[in-house]
This record gives sequence, C-alpha cells and structure tokens, in this order.
Amino acid sequence: MTEIDVTSQLFMQAAMLMLTGMGFVFAFLSLLIAVIKFLITPLASRFPDDVSPASSNPEPANHVIAAITAAVKQYRQQHPPGSN
Repeated sequence: MTEIDVTSQLFMQAAMLMLTGMGFVFAFLSLLIAVIKFLITPLASRFPDDVSPASSNPEPANHVIAAITAAVKQYRQQHPPGSN
C-alpha cells in the first residue's frame, strides 16, 4: 500500500465517523425535542398563560414623554452639532 492509499483510507474512515456522529447527534436532538413537546402539551392545557389584553391606548404616558424630552435636550446641550 502506498502512502496515498493509507491517507485516503484514513480520510474515508474519518468522514464516516464524522457523519455517523452527526447522525446520532441529530437523532438525539430530534428525540429530545419530540419528548419535550410531548410532555409540555398536557401541562400547557392545565396551566395556561395569563395573557392580559393589550392596552387600548398605545400612546406613552406624559411623564415618559417629559423624561425623553429632557434627556434629548440635555444630550444636545452637552454635544452641540459640529463638535465631533
């Protein structure tokens, strides 16, 4: 056997080992996801999430607007335009 044949054979074995390992990892993770979904389904029906209805007023509160305005004003005073 030549050195090229041995190297080629080692690469083939390495590729087979890599693909086998990746297959086992994929199978294990797929099984794990399926088991978790299977176990979560009955729990989700017994313990539903408490979803509060969305606020009908999407506008921010006045104190939030005032705080943002003050922060922008302070930033602009400390960093005037053109003072890079």
